[in-house]
This record gives sequence, C-alpha cells and structure tokens, in this order.
Amino acid sequence: MAILRALKTIRDYAIAAFGFPLLVAMCFLWGIVAAVLLLVLPVPAGRRVGRTGAMAGFRTYLAIMQAVGGLRLDLSALDALRDQGPLVVAPNHPSLIDAVLVVSRLPDAMCVMKSSLVGNFLLGPAARLARYIPNDTLLGLAARAGEELRLGGHLVLFPEGTRTSRDPVGPFTAAVAVVSRRARVPVQTVFIETDTRYLGKGWSVLSPPGFPHRYRARLGRRFDPPGDVRAFTLELERYFAAELGGLPARQESVAHAPAPEGEPVEGQGSHD
Repeated sequence: MAILRALKTIRDYAIAAFGFPLLVAMCFLWGIVAAVLLLVLPVPAGRRVGRTGAMAGFRTYLAIMQAVGGLRLDLSALDALRDQGPLVVAPNHPSLIDAVLVVSRLPDAMCVMKSSLVGNFLLGPAARLARYIPNDTLLGLAARAGEELRLGGHLVLFPEGTRTSRDPVGPFTAAVAVVSRRARVPVQTVFIETDTRYLGKGWSVLSPPGFPHRYRARLGRRFDPPGDVRAFTLELERYFAAELGGLPARQESVAHAPAPEGEPVEGQGSHD
C-alpha cells in the first residue's frame, strides 16, 4: 500500500508539473496569434474571434487535463446561458481555475482583468482582442462593462473579487451590483462546487495535489438589476453562503459599502 501511495503521489506531481506549463504555453501561443489578429481584424470581428478562441482554448486545456486524470468536470449547466442575452455571470471563486471553467462553456464571455495584465505580453493581446475589461476603477469598469453588455454577451465577474478567503464565501465587493445597476443587466449566479482546495487561497505549492479534482457548476437564482447597491450586495452574499452550506461569519463587512466610483476595485482577473 505504501508503494501504491508513493506512486500515486509521484503521478499527481507529474500531472501538476505538466498542467501549469501547458496552460502557459497555450496562452503564449494564442497571445501571438491574437497580436497578429489585432492588426488585421476590425473590432467587432476581433471581439467574436477573441472570445470564441478563449472558449475553445480553455475547453481544449480542460479536455487534456481530464484525459491525463487531473480533472473530473461537470460544467454542462453553463451551456444554458449561451443564448440568453446579456448577463452579469457571478460565480463563487474557490480557485485560480474558476475563470477557465466558466469561459470554457461561454462563446461570448468577457472577463475583468487587472490593468497590468491587459498590458502583459503573455495575456494582453488576447485580452484586448476579446475586449476584456481592466479593473482600474469601479467607474471605469462599470462604464466599459455597460458598453460591452449593450452589444450582448456575458460579463464574468466574481462577487468576492478574489479567491474565497473563508468558508463558505468571502466578503463580497460592490462591483457586481454597480455594474448590473448601471448596465441594467440581470445577475446570473453560478455555484462552482469542488472537492479540493487546490489553487485556492492559502494553498501551498508544496501540498500534494491529490488528483483527480472534481468541479461542478450549477446555476442559481437570476437577480434583476438592483436599486440599492449595498442592500443587494448583502443579499447576494447571504444567498451564496446559504447555497454553499452556511451563513456569513458576520452579517456585514466593509466590502459591502460601495467603493467610491473613482477608486480601484478588485475583479475577476485579480487571482489573489
């Protein structure tokens, strides 16, 4: 038994050593292609190609990781969102892989990224091609998101703004509420359920990966655009906590207060 456990541990580390460089390599190659497409495609065509390419690339990556035994996925519930018009898609955020999971099923998804990443050589060209949104300020994020949502598509925006810092969810920021209210677009909640803390907040790279990891996405309630940002953010956090197995550790937090619209706000791409 000890030998079998040792062999499994070696196999798990081998999968981890294969998976991360694979994702980096795929992003690098798509970035080169995107840099060329930025020069030759008009904005509408670039938007379509960029978002479809991101979906196809992430889906290919996940298929490879399933084939080598790293992942077990059930993401089919997300397919129902494809033809449902503009939405703010709001998932919980247990790990770094969450954006990959969601975008792999949505051909017209846009993400929020740190401004520094939009200018990054590895990720920047693909992000600009797909018209991803920098999270420099809440006002700027909401304005850009509103412009893109009026053209259709789905904005993937994590209400926690960073990976989950406590069970069942961390404190929510006001970003989802502000964007939804400004764009007059509903909020579709998504629950990502997993059996692992791999790539989550506080996870150590020295910890055994423990493959395969299971991820399941399920759709939750769809909320109408809010009138009161603070009340909506609190309601949303409590709804997520109840659905994911508990209530928030405290009823309110500083994250519930709407950030001044000129101030930075964490968004999907922060990956902290």
